[in-house]
Amino acid sequence: MSNHVDRFLAAVTVMASSGHIKQRLIQAYEDNLQGIECDDLPVAARQPYADLRAMLQSVSPLNGEGAIRATVRKMSANDADQCARLMVQLLAEVIRHSDSGQKRLPLQADERSGVPPFLVKSG
Repeated sequence: MSNHVDRFLAAVTVMASSGHIKQRLIQAYEDNLQGIECDDLPVAARQPYADLRAMLQSVSPLNGEGAIRATVRKMSANDADQCARLMVQLLAEVIRHSDSGQKRLPLQADERSGVPPFLVKSG
């Protein structure tokens, strides 16, 4: 799951960089999100991700252009903004369902790991 967090974070980072929004949208999706399968995402993120994919692949490509580039080329700036917002929402959803950032604590304290040696009073 942390791999998906990294990929969505990379996509959102591209979206937050400089340049035309349509070019950033193409780069963010093609470089980071295109290979993700809906079934690999948390349940709550599957439909929004499917919606994003549909929004980015709705136009038939011409002259070897590719569906994503053809779709984004035909998109309004408002549609591109909506895709960018959806990427941010998906990042938040994937993070919410990821436990990669949490340190796993033992259920029981190990007796040997009590006080570190430098805290033991010598004498």
